[in-house]
Amino acid sequence: MLKAYYKNFLPSCLLPPASCLLPPAFCLLTLITGCATADLPPETSSSPQSETSEPLVNRANPRANLELVKNLDNANPTTQEQVEQYINKLAAKGATKSNQGVWIQTSDTLLANYQGTLPQPAASIAKVATTLAALQTFGADHQFVTLVGTTGAIANGVLQGDLVIQGGEDPFFVWEEAVAVGNLLNQLGIKQVTGNLVITGKFYMNFQLDPMASGNLLKQGLNAKTWPKEAETQYQTLPTGTPRPQVEIAGSVLVSPAAPSNLQPLVRHYSFPLAELLKKMNLYSNNVMVEILDNAVGGTAVVAQKAAEAAGVSLAEIKLKGSIAERKISPRAACGMFLAIERYLQTDNLTVADVFAIIGQDPGILEEHQLPRLSVIKSGSWNEIGALVGGLPTQKQGTVWFAVMNLGKEFNE
Repeated sequence: MLKAYYKNFLPSCLLPPASCLLPPAFCLLTLITGCATADLPPETSSSPQSETSEPLVNRANPRANLELVKNLDNANPTTQEQVEQYINKLAAKGATKSNQGVWIQTSDTLLANYQGTLPQPAASIAKVATTLAALQTFGADHQFVTLVGTTGAIANGVLQGDLVIQGGEDPFFVWEEAVAVGNLLNQLGIKQVTGNLVITGKFYMNFQLDPMASGNLLKQGLNAKTWPKEAETQYQTLPTGTPRPQVEIAGSVLVSPAAPSNLQPLVRHYSFPLAELLKKMNLYSNNVMVEILDNAVGGTAVVAQKAAEAAGVSLAEIKLKGSIAERKISPRAACGMFLAIERYLQTDNLTVADVFAIIGQDPGILEEHQLPRLSVIKSGSWNEIGALVGGLPTQKQGTVWFAVMNLGKEFNE
């Protein structure tokens, strides 16, 4: 669906001229642009170090205004006309005009506004709100901590007691994390556990929200002898020479509402920094990570409130209640959230490119689509919903910020 969407249903003002070297899919050049706590033990483990993305959007003019344009009725006549033509084209194909929305602006100029303040079905554009609210709540460098403890003595490689996992809302605890924790436990002298694997707190593994399911996955991951094929596949991506953990747990997986009173902290495992977690979430549009982070922030109502305030729009323009098909965001609010994220990340010497996909550089769901290189984009697609929001660095107008949101059978997969 997305490929057809990029090719057939975008305003001509977002398409390249005949001389553009990029394919005529979706090119944002040309007409609009001119072509941890003190009482915890010191032993730690961390998520494997990931590659970083080079900030691109807004780099040309780091002092550019990062606010929504206030005047809603002063759009660039040429661009506005082209957007109107785009909407008419959709209508000719059977789309309903009232189900479409466009907002395009530079740092100080409104280029186009078609129902820009009207909330439209947003699908995964809602992840932009999650990204913004999570950054505001925790900070770009925040790391979620998973605490590992014991309830017995360790002797001759055997833990005489339970191994306890206290979840800390890490949304990206996967096979590689289990390997890291298992290897550290081996280094600390634990190869066997006579008791149970006890799960407490908010512990999620491999995007499983059920603590029992997550616990069973962790039990497998801590012992290479019981790895399923998926764990072995992920192990092969780790640095050559990474040990295979061997922590055999004799007991069962138990879920407890609270940690045992005799718990002895042993290991704390740190997640990737939040900015990297958000990048992973957005590259692959991971819905479980969104749910975990939304809950960590305080729920979707809190996410919407934080996002609206930061974006400078009314809460009525960001509606996150209900299913993915029911969530609505206005094009203006989508752009406003992107701008707010860019503004917030500047204090950490980061940009939106560090939390969203850079076209032509990053892997993910947009990797194979024909999109202009170096644009930073979040897409949203669900049944008849097709939406794009992002920014494109340009030579003449700095970063052009845009949101195109559509609904209709023309956008159905």
